[in-house]
Amino acid sequence: MDVKQVLHMNGGSGDTSYARNSTIQSIIASLKKEVRQSEAVESYRSSSPDCLKIAELGCSSGKNALLVASEIIDAVEQNCLREGCSPPDFLILLNDLPSNDFNSVFSLLSDQLQCEPRRNCFAYGVPGSFYGRLFPSQSLDFVHSSSSLHWLSQVPRDICDQLNAPLNKGKLYISKTTPDEVLEAYYSQFEEDFSHFLKCRAEEMVDGGRMMLTFMGRRIGEEAHSSESCYHWDLLAQALMDMTNEGFFPKEKVDSFDAPYYAPSVEEVKKVVLSQGCFTINVLEAFAASWNALQNDESGNGEENREYKAGHAGRMANCVRAVAESMLVSHFEEHIMEEVFNRYQNLLEDYYLKNKPQVTNVVVSLVRNPRKAL
Repeated sequence: MDVKQVLHMNGGSGDTSYARNSTIQSIIASLKKEVRQSEAVESYRSSSPDCLKIAELGCSSGKNALLVASEIIDAVEQNCLREGCSPPDFLILLNDLPSNDFNSVFSLLSDQLQCEPRRNCFAYGVPGSFYGRLFPSQSLDFVHSSSSLHWLSQVPRDICDQLNAPLNKGKLYISKTTPDEVLEAYYSQFEEDFSHFLKCRAEEMVDGGRMMLTFMGRRIGEEAHSSESCYHWDLLAQALMDMTNEGFFPKEKVDSFDAPYYAPSVEEVKKVVLSQGCFTINVLEAFAASWNALQNDESGNGEENREYKAGHAGRMANCVRAVAESMLVSHFEEHIMEEVFNRYQNLLEDYYLKNKPQVTNVVVSLVRNPRKAL
């Protein structure tokens, strides 16, 4: 698939839209709010620019990115108030692939980035892949991305045999049955993409500028094919395979689909950052997130617990549909999507009765190293 053309979150504000089904992404961002605000303030302090230029990479079509931008602005303004100086202008650069529903983002600007008389805030849309250059050299003070960098620039190469037959049959992503060649291909694609991402941002950022990235990942020591890391893709593959057995479409349709996605470990992220060499790691850790992460509560036993887990299953099914439906429609057929995700939700309910309804994320905060004098 051509990822740049196919991948986009479901636009608009309907029942299956990303705007209405991105609660877990909002929670993920909320869990690291204090770190993000602190890093943004340090980025401002490093050079005290008249205009603080902030890039939000993978803004999508809901309100999450705008809420993050608003929180960053608030933190910098509070810092200026404490230090007795005037706050800077703020330039918010909202980036996503060209197929993103930017109109929905722009319609929320006045509500989410309401400018007070003392706040000069400007926002622009920047369509394009963050795996290439997006901004002028040394123009960015702070870069943020949440729930985006687990998407690869393309489906990994070398996942077919010498006769061009798929090696990862019956699966959409890495699983316990995935051959070593496929595991290596996925990691190689992540390594290549993330290294190029860092190279591009290093050219675009000012010395001492900061970048905070949060994306789906794995705990320290966790293997790429662990159930916790890939269960949402495994269960989606199972739903599709069940439908092939009932004649909805041939099995080859599933065999020939591979997700342009990779959930790296903390160690893998660190390895690429150190190898690329333009950034110093300030924060690097894995953390768990779930819909009840902010309250940290659990429901009761028996039927109450079943209903509780079923609610998580419904939200996860809707979330996965909002982010992956564009790719599935391009490969399968649009009219089967309702059936696919009804089955998927049922499988998630069974899974959550035995496992925690949570996802693991990696957060990394980086500081742009000073450029060497010529």
